[in-house]
Amino acid sequence: MIDQQVSLRGGAARLPVRPRTGRCLVLAAVFICAACGLVYELELVALASYLIGDSVTQASVVLSVMVFAMGVGSLLAKRLRSRAAVGFGLIEAALALVGGSSAVVLYASFAWIGESRYALVGFSLTIGVLIGAEIPLLMTLIQRVDRQDAGGTVADLFAADYVGALVGGLAFPFLLLPVLGQLTGALFTGAVNAAAGGALVLWVFRRDLTPRSRWLLILVNVAVIAALATVTALVGDFERAARRAVYGDGVRVAVQTGFQEVVLTGAGRSSLDLYLDGRLRVSARDEYRYHEALVHPAMNGPRTRVLILGGGDGLAAREVLRYPDVRSVTLVELDPGVTRLARTDRALSALNAHAYRDPRLTAVNADAFNWLRAAHGSYDVVISDLPDPGISVGTKLYSAEFYGLVAEALAPGGRLVVHGGPPVTRPRTYWTVEASMRAAGLHTRPYRISGRLSDFAAGPDRATHRAQAGQGWGFVLARPVRAPVLRLAPGAPRLRSLTQASLMRAGREAESGRLRGLPPSTLVHPRYWEDR
Repeated sequence: MIDQQVSLRGGAARLPVRPRTGRCLVLAAVFICAACGLVYELELVALASYLIGDSVTQASVVLSVMVFAMGVGSLLAKRLRSRAAVGFGLIEAALALVGGSSAVVLYASFAWIGESRYALVGFSLTIGVLIGAEIPLLMTLIQRVDRQDAGGTVADLFAADYVGALVGGLAFPFLLLPVLGQLTGALFTGAVNAAAGGALVLWVFRRDLTPRSRWLLILVNVAVIAALATVTALVGDFERAARRAVYGDGVRVAVQTGFQEVVLTGAGRSSLDLYLDGRLRVSARDEYRYHEALVHPAMNGPRTRVLILGGGDGLAAREVLRYPDVRSVTLVELDPGVTRLARTDRALSALNAHAYRDPRLTAVNADAFNWLRAAHGSYDVVISDLPDPGISVGTKLYSAEFYGLVAEALAPGGRLVVHGGPPVTRPRTYWTVEASMRAAGLHTRPYRISGRLSDFAAGPDRATHRAQAGQGWGFVLARPVRAPVLRLAPGAPRLRSLTQASLMRAGREAESGRLRGLPPSTLVHPRYWEDR
């Protein structure tokens, strides 16, 4: 084998640069390739969490498959050590093409096929194999540059690899995502990957290449970079076409905030749908059923000061502000992009009755958990209008510790109401919410309201939405001292869907499906994905 036959010092003499310079260039290539590899990994995790949901599961799948595949790639690379230069150049070109295009292909498979799990595993496996093949070939190449003991070579390679991974890991959330977005960021990373790998081989190790190998690498790298550049130029049209495939033709606003993708569809107030990270959060056709059931049972009693956790769309605030004796409403929403749309979008602000213009409402953009820990006084009513507990990124907002913080924020006689997910289709999730509230010392009263009026939904949750249509929303009303009574407040405003009789029936229906003996969900032992 060439790399075994030629002495290491003799190999260095064939290079166009001094050994020390060549060594630095190889380590620089290791740094860049490691950064690109981690960007591919994080991009797969982020996109899978958005398209499939449950970030814990998707991260576990991506990481475990990639680590396994890296071991396979290292073994396969042993066959290429005799032609390390050309092998490394081709592997980097393949990695650039596969990793750079992975986000586009994953999103396309979801948008037009409706399924991206198999593509996710395929990309994780392929990218892992290619990344795993890098280090053995780079080990061979760096020893072609300058002789060093094996331990020192491994230490240098892994130091450059780990530092590159750090840079890639920080660049993904703080630079690539906010500046370029997920699709363009992956394509740009692929182009950088191809340029770095190709430049190293075609310059530093060009004398190790036959004319045929040299032209092959040139053509392959030019083709890969040209393909990535072409897709980058078309990515805007692709995103619009994919959104139409996912959400229909009515997409009016699509914004990537610092926290999530926010999409508004529908031409006006009566046809508006709001999606957060692809999941339907508000439908103007039936949102009043949800928000009336969420807010009004909790308003039976003192209600001078009200706290809304989540609910950046302003719809829960709209219902609270219908009570003239409410003096102040504090709304804590993590994403300022949602509150901005709720203020400025004509259809959404009309739907929330311009709640943000009411001087009684104060909006705060903060994490609800951390905000409650700072102790901001006591409230007569706390309304938890947060994302579904089954979305693992929000499980801390459905933990016993979180409800303990809420209980401390309640005034004597205060009430807390929580949306706990669909009690019929996901009963363990719903009753785990209720068990977590009881673990925090709250006395609970569950109730269930019939679900959406329409069976149509777009977005990533369209299949489960159709399955859950009509199955209902589950809520839990709670107090620190004794269980509250399910009753509408005397003098409550006129409601479109909720009556005292229907509210009593909602409590009986929920109790009829009670699951007993479920442990609470805590920060160290979240349990909400057990219902999947």
